[in-house]
Formats: sequence, structure tokens, C-alpha cells
Amino acid sequence: MSVFSENLLTLRKGHNYSAEIVAVKCNISYSSYRRYETGEREPNLTVLCAFADLYGITLDQLAGREPLPPG
Repeated sequence: MSVFSENLLTLRKGHNYSAEIVAVKCNISYSSYRRYETGEREPNLTVLCAFADLYGITLDQLAGREPLPPG
């Protein structure tokens, strides 16, 4: 599992979201989201921005280049 995938899982659980909710909020399919979270696929820039906006973080934090905010 990549740092990105681990961060997606950490963020989702930290916000008490189900994978289905994240998929709906980011306007992607549930199966696509699960593939991103398990590291089977990587999202395009539009989806990455949707994840970052949803969690109020930067793309660098999402990608693991900077630490995630505490909490």
C-alpha cells in the first residue's frame, strides 16, 4: 500500500466517513474509490483535488510529501 492509499484510509476513518460517502462527495464511483484506497489504481488530478478539498488539506499532504494535519 502506498503512502497515498494509507493517507486516504486514515483521512476517511478520521472523519468517520464510509467509502460510499467519500465516493459520492467526490463524484466518483464506489469501486473507483476502493481501488484508490487499496492502491490498485491512482486517481487523476481532478479526483486528487476533490479528495484534498473534502478533507481541507493540500495535495502534498495527500501524497505524503508533507505530514497530515493532526486529528
